[in-house]
Amino acid sequence: MATIKINNLQKDFGEKRAVDIDNYVINNGDILGLVGNNGAGKTTFFRLILDLLQASNGAAFINDIDSSKSEEWKNFTGAFIDEGFLIDYLTPEEYFYFIGKMYGLKKEEVDERLTTFERFMNGEVIGQKKFIRNFSAGNKQKIGIISAMIHNPELLILDEPFNFLDPSSQSIIKHILKDYSQQTGATILISSHNLNHTTDICPRIALLEDGKIIRDIDNINNSAEKELEAYFNVE
Repeated sequence: MATIKINNLQKDFGEKRAVDIDNYVINNGDILGLVGNNGAGKTTFFRLILDLLQASNGAAFINDIDSSKSEEWKNFTGAFIDEGFLIDYLTPEEYFYFIGKMYGLKKEEVDERLTTFERFMNGEVIGQKKFIRNFSAGNKQKIGIISAMIHNPELLILDEPFNFLDPSSQSIIKHILKDYSQQTGATILISSHNLNHTTDICPRIALLEDGKIIRDIDNINNSAEKELEAYFNVE
């Protein structure tokens, strides 16, 4: 399973230090919610872990593998950051089969795994005979989330997964993520602006401000909600 260790990780954009995290450990099986205002560094942090950005200093280790120096961790990791991850000239089916093939899954196995997401897709994704680029933002979001989970990753990273989803789909994906965590013991990282959704599914919450993790909160029975609301409720 997957453990992440952050060691003196920094990312500068010109004069601005977007991420500045000394030492931080995300344990095997954690569901960690990353919260913070716009510009707090959430997406940059995820991109550094996934080696989509080069760090200015330090490193992120996935199972003791420096993610910038090896690709071994990619075999057991699934992620969706934004629609740039999608191949938008494919149909969803073609894209799911392509992702499955990368992880050694046969078409039948992909089809079987897609049944888990039937309620989430709500009859609007499969069998539509159109390219991903012609889907709504909400359905592109669904396609991205499903593609990140199709190979049952040990580490799952989702940036703002509730964006563009209608209330029913938000509720369904919360249940899917909780069930996935219980069934697989996977380590799951989620960033979100929605405090209610984050406190609903994440037993651990990291509060980011100016690229630093300023609080690491145990969220037992939504106990973090008041603390977070007080923080964000600027008078």
